[in-house]
Amino acid sequence: MSSASDRRVYLPTDRVRRGLAKRYAAERRFRVACLAAISSALLFLAFLFGSIFSNGVGAFSQNYLALELDLAEELIDPAGNRDPRALAAADYRSLIRGAFEERFPSVSGRADRRQLHALISSGAEFDLRDRVVRDPVLVGQRQVFRLPLSDDADMLLKGRISRQVPEAERRVSDRQIAWLDDLASSGQIEKRFNLAFFTRGDSREPELAGIWGAVVGSFYTMVVTLVLSFPLGAGAALYLEEFAPKNRWTDLIEININNLAAVPSIVFGLLGLSVFLNFLKLPRSAPLVGGLVLSLMTLPTIIIASRAALQAVPPSIREAAYGLGASPLQVMAHHVLPLAMPGMLTGTIIGMARALGETAPLLMIGMVAFVVDVPGGVFDPATALPVQVYLWADSPERAFVEKTSAAIIVLLGFLVLMNLAAVVLRRRSEIRW
Repeated sequence: MSSASDRRVYLPTDRVRRGLAKRYAAERRFRVACLAAISSALLFLAFLFGSIFSNGVGAFSQNYLALELDLAEELIDPAGNRDPRALAAADYRSLIRGAFEERFPSVSGRADRRQLHALISSGAEFDLRDRVVRDPVLVGQRQVFRLPLSDDADMLLKGRISRQVPEAERRVSDRQIAWLDDLASSGQIEKRFNLAFFTRGDSREPELAGIWGAVVGSFYTMVVTLVLSFPLGAGAALYLEEFAPKNRWTDLIEININNLAAVPSIVFGLLGLSVFLNFLKLPRSAPLVGGLVLSLMTLPTIIIASRAALQAVPPSIREAAYGLGASPLQVMAHHVLPLAMPGMLTGTIIGMARALGETAPLLMIGMVAFVVDVPGGVFDPATALPVQVYLWADSPERAFVEKTSAAIIVLLGFLVLMNLAAVVLRRRSEIRW
């Protein structure tokens, strides 16, 4: 038998110490797992943004050809009266092609000339026409004009089309590469900021396509959404929170509002298709219909956020106003609403940011149509920025990959600004009770 001194005495504190050690070890493992999850999420997010930025940054620049053109009066305006209609009807395509063939006099044969002309954008003639119509003084002069290159030539110069692949597997032939290298060595090719990307509407030609039409369409759609959703959402929240009796009907309304906030957006698009287009016969592809659909989708978010802002107002504010003899309407209008307005506006901005990034409901009401002209109002055919991204992503041309990523960058910029505005508004107007 062992002696009493060899016996080990276990005190309750030893058991507690062993339990604490196990809990601390579990806590360390949990922290490591959380840090690994956050790090993985940030890594994937950085990879996503890096991929979008690397693919889209090239769309903010465009290669132009500096070509000397002779705007002879007998070709542009034979009558000499500088009539805008006569200036617009001149054959600028033949003028550009003739000057380009003079630059490469050795090019002969129909096939070679076709390849040579394919290096210049098909929209160059329209740019030249618009410039001459705006400034008729150019007629009769000979000067250098900068004309946009085609999408394939632009992609080759940007390195998006590899020169190492066999000629049969790329869209630019060896002869076209030799002509582009000759132009680049002579200093006739310039890379400039692609202002047209921000000032033009959509186009079938990638080098001519821009986002301005989609931006204007999104603006009109957001204006309609804001005008309809904010007053209705704020009013519904005020009624439910301040005036409505607490019974089974208001409980049912609250449950339905919470359920509507989780309804997929495409369901609202189907609702807009059946009600606004098929029943009310509103114009298809119009920002008005898009705003109506997005208003229905945004209303639950605004109501929930507005009610939370109203609930955050201390009851003492109401009680003090009632104690001074204010009516319920005066309490709401003069005391509760001004204090809750920052939170209500924050929820509205967040809801509008969600609506700006929606695509599915707009596809259902026809805003996916190819629209070249910039809309002039809420009744004109238009598209939206997310839908423009969808259209370009489905295009086979390599240059539209750049356009798609660049449009995503612009859309993300708008979303970040709207969410930043919501955060700043909440921070500056926050009242600590």
